[in-house]
Amino acid sequence: MMADTYSSLPNWKYFLRRYGVLTGLGLVVLMTTLYFYFRDPQITEAVLASTVRYSTPLVLGALCGLLGERAGVINIGIEGQMLMSAFVGFLVTAWTKSLWLGVVGGVLTGALMGLLLAFMSVTLKLDQIIGGTVINIIAIGLTGYFYQVGLAIDGKLKPIPLGPLANLPLVGKVFFDNPPITYAAIVLVFVVQYVLFYTKWGLRTRAVGEHPRAADTVGVDVYFMRYANVVLGGAIAGLAGAFLTLEAVGSFERVMTNGRGFIALAVMLFGKYTPLGAWGAALFFGLTSAIQTQVQFAGVDIPHQFIGMIPYVMTILVLAGFVGRTRVPAADGAPYEKE
Repeated sequence: MMADTYSSLPNWKYFLRRYGVLTGLGLVVLMTTLYFYFRDPQITEAVLASTVRYSTPLVLGALCGLLGERAGVINIGIEGQMLMSAFVGFLVTAWTKSLWLGVVGGVLTGALMGLLLAFMSVTLKLDQIIGGTVINIIAIGLTGYFYQVGLAIDGKLKPIPLGPLANLPLVGKVFFDNPPITYAAIVLVFVVQYVLFYTKWGLRTRAVGEHPRAADTVGVDVYFMRYANVVLGGAIAGLAGAFLTLEAVGSFERVMTNGRGFIALAVMLFGKYTPLGAWGAALFFGLTSAIQTQVQFAGVDIPHQFIGMIPYVMTILVLAGFVGRTRVPAADGAPYEKE
């Protein structure tokens, strides 16, 4: 009886090995937040609210990459998917005067870019790194060629306070007073976490990413699962693109993604290929961007070029520390040939 009790306890060594860094960072951020909140609540709330919004395109991009890689398809074209979706969402809004139609246009564009990536990777069996690079080059070329200086939209998506929750101290303005795409990103984290680890669809997705031959043997359509997950991931990247033009900025600029798609890959690695882990990592990167903004507003005597480097330096540090230590799906990047 006693042995059963002990055997049912969590394996703390495994937990610390897998999530120790994220847990430690989370505790440090929590304690630091509480310290500064009691010193200056308004600035602390502003920094945390900025953290959540800065993290939104990163976590959406990470979910895009995560869905593809869990199914065995490497996606380094997230940057291009986000950029193309941001551009199309902006164009649709400018033409129709509807922000919501722009969001739909961005999501559909992301899905189409995902379909192109799936066709190259799954059907043509093109090297997946090359396929993602093609997506990025296409997006940069098309958006640069068709972009019209002077084209503008009226306004952007506004925050929607969630009743009394928005008035809660500390967390109210941070989590319950955001624009719609930010809310959607938070909801998607939990939806994708549940689908991947608690549904038959998720089991099949992980199966084709780990051992596609075995999955095929028991009747799972490997090609369909890979196509579906890459396209769904593309739609989520499209939502990230729509966020940039229709919620964050309200306009479009050439190459406005500024490497966020690549940072999203670091977020995915940092998060151990799990949606909740990716969200935690995205919040960490978002915090670095929020602090960068506050430092600039404070007029600290540091060249702005160095301050602007902060998120990218953090990306390099994360990649240096986690590449090779994070367990990737066994069949990630390997084309499947049906016998």
